[in-house]
Amino acid sequence: MNTLILFNHQPYDGTDIAWNGLRLAGKLLDAGMELRIFLMNDSVDLARDAAKGPADYFDLGQLLKDLIARGATVKVCGTCKARCGLHKNEPYFSGANEATMAELAEWVSQADRIVTL
Repeated sequence: MNTLILFNHQPYDGTDIAWNGLRLAGKLLDAGMELRIFLMNDSVDLARDAAKGPADYFDLGQLLKDLIARGATVKVCGTCKARCGLHKNEPYFSGANEATMAELAEWVSQADRIVTL
């Protein structure tokens, strides 16, 4: 089964939306599901080493890197790179590949389940 998680929210926005989404992603991998993650809008900061949260909070970038190491496929909106997030124009880290809306549309058409956050 193929699951797509679509993130939209800034990672360190005072809520646990991104953290809970990453936790869900880990549990889906634990269950043996094929997992795809697409980051767009302000969530693109999840894939930037420059994005750091409060000292007493989870390192969401590292959580995403751990998911990539476990087999999750991660794509990040190429247009959003310069337009979104607190760290505009900062590069995405290795394993988080820049993508287009056409690639997202393909993933949506192939997904058995889609979760948006």
